[in-house]
Amino acid sequence: MAIQTPGSKLRKFSHNYIGLLYIAPWLIGFLTLQLYPFLSSFYYSFTNLNLFKAPHFIGLQNYIQMFTANEDFWQSFKVTFIYVLAAVPAKIIFSLIVAMIMNQKLRGINFFRTIYYLPSILGGSVALAILWKLLFMQQGVVNHYLGYLGIPAYNWLGDPGMALSTISLLQLWQFGSAMVLFLAGLKQIPAELYEAGKVDGASRLKMFFYITLPQLTPIILFNLVMQMVNAFQEFTAAFVITNGGPMKATYLYGYMIWQYGFSFMKMGYTSALSWVLFIIVMIFTVVIFKSSSLWVHYEDAGDF
Repeated sequence: MAIQTPGSKLRKFSHNYIGLLYIAPWLIGFLTLQLYPFLSSFYYSFTNLNLFKAPHFIGLQNYIQMFTANEDFWQSFKVTFIYVLAAVPAKIIFSLIVAMIMNQKLRGINFFRTIYYLPSILGGSVALAILWKLLFMQQGVVNHYLGYLGIPAYNWLGDPGMALSTISLLQLWQFGSAMVLFLAGLKQIPAELYEAGKVDGASRLKMFFYITLPQLTPIILFNLVMQMVNAFQEFTAAFVITNGGPMKATYLYGYMIWQYGFSFMKMGYTSALSWVLFIIVMIFTVVIFKSSSLWVHYEDAGDF
């Protein structure tokens, strides 16, 4: 058994001290900018906090009002749920299709990969939302070119039946990050599997469903969770492009949180809304992970 001398203890302490010193900026930032706001918002969700007076504890009143007396909450929940169900699967499918195209050995393919990834660099920026609004406004670029085909101008953003689909296309267009992950996954699939499929006489479609898709299920799981979380928190498109309209057809949950917090100044109520969103996202995430054992294939597990 090794005996620790005072000198060895001092060196061990100094090494730990230096390590803590290196992570101190991140640790301070995490405690002050993430953990403290996270915990304090939970307390404020039980108060009537606003920007002009001290908070008073009101118990579950914010939550009771939310579920029983606020029609905006249910409208926003419905719109957001439809948005997530429409945008997330479409984005994942489209990302996979583009990744398979970008996986081909073509001249200048690296240039095209870069171009296709560019929209995701901008992310959910205000500039991108303004560009989307200019494209689909009644006198916008899309209607301008449809006019050349003899198709009358359509009010994409003013029609309650089309506005949500129009801003969902913006989420679909930002497919770059999911596409890069799929592309990396495609390159990791052993070529021997495709060669064996060809020997067995499998068609391209069968090889896709029995080789490519099972091998990509871990990446599909990751993309599904990440895109679902991002879609539930979407705010910029509803705020910049449609302002929640028309007739609250694009009244997304993130937009409602902003409205109650910064337009109505109900910070306590906004905290309650945020915690409900957090719980909803957690429930969906747990359901996805629990169900993953039925459809996600891991190479080391040997089953689905």
